[in-house]
Amino acid sequence: MTEQSAALRSKAGGILQHNWAEERAVAALDSGDPKWIQKHGHAGILTTDRESRMESMTTSKASHVTPVGPGVRLRGIRRELLEKHVVQMISEKISEELKPLAPSTDYSSTTQRDFCVEGFVPRRPQTTKVHDYKTDQAVTFWSENYQRVQGVTAARTLK
Repeated sequence: MTEQSAALRSKAGGILQHNWAEERAVAALDSGDPKWIQKHGHAGILTTDRESRMESMTTSKASHVTPVGPGVRLRGIRRELLEKHVVQMISEKISEELKPLAPSTDYSSTTQRDFCVEGFVPRRPQTTKVHDYKTDQAVTFWSENYQRVQGVTAARTLK
């Protein structure tokens, strides 16, 4: 047995100096393939019944249970109703204070607002010259600003 355990120690990487007592305790379980033992561990160390299932209840779950109420009223019905009523009144008051009033909607148009004012007299401006749309040249941006545009051939008079 000592020869076999010595062979296992050399293959398995040796024993730590202070673990010799543990090694002696599991020496009978090291009878299998050392590579299989290193990969899967020793069978039968925690339990000898391999068909047993783990327990669903832990010690932490068993010791800490959810608290349960006393099962009787701690406050009277009138007090509960009064507290609910007071809370509702205060919440309505605060919501009224925080909620801004909606401004009244003005449905008047621009014409009503700007031109239908008391004292407004509509009048057409007087013409300074006689214009004929058939013969006069059209006034455009380019006809007004041709002197300021760079790279344009000098223009003669428009007439």
